[in-house]
Amino acid sequence: MKYERTIRLSLIATMALTVGGSVVAQTQEQPAKPTMTAKKGGRDPFKKYEPPVKLLKSTTALNAPAIQARIERYRAQKAAAAAAHVPPPKPTTAFLLNEVQVTGIFRTPRGWAAMVEATPIKLSYVIYPGEMFFDGQLVAIEENRLIFRRDMVMTDGRRDKTVEIKPLRKPSPAEDLAAKAPATTAPEAAKPGTPEKQ
Repeated sequence: MKYERTIRLSLIATMALTVGGSVVAQTQEQPAKPTMTAKKGGRDPFKKYEPPVKLLKSTTALNAPAIQARIERYRAQKAAAAAAHVPPPKPTTAFLLNEVQVTGIFRTPRGWAAMVEATPIKLSYVIYPGEMFFDGQLVAIEENRLIFRRDMVMTDGRRDKTVEIKPLRKPSPAEDLAAKAPATTAPEAAKPGTPEKQ
């Protein structure tokens, strides 16, 4: 019996130490209970929903440099390509899409091609799909129009891509009259030395 009592006391003591120690350890490890506060960025479920207000940044497209600066840049690129023994860039890389007029569209063995006129310098070029321009690229050529992808760089660094369609240029009234005028030919005079038939 004495042993039983001693064993019981020792079991109770060890249980008290383990339970008491774990309670003390739990109180030291657990932080204080959080108070009920609204979450940061959360929404009160009992209020009517109000969509967040987005502040729009005022962004505008960057202006392209002047034509002379673009031509000088093209010449520098062409000289660098010649020094590196690589094909030079096409001359159309110096022109903006709004500086180009479509004067003709035709089919070649290589596929559809277009004749465009660069209005600042009054020169014409033959272009094919994939041709690069200063602010875009020719994507497709159809029977009566060209389809371009315009790349606009904004002031905040973002790039906007839009589709631009350029129709075939309408002839001016002077060109239209010249095309409609009948070809005048002088009547053939009798060749000297040939007998006339009677």
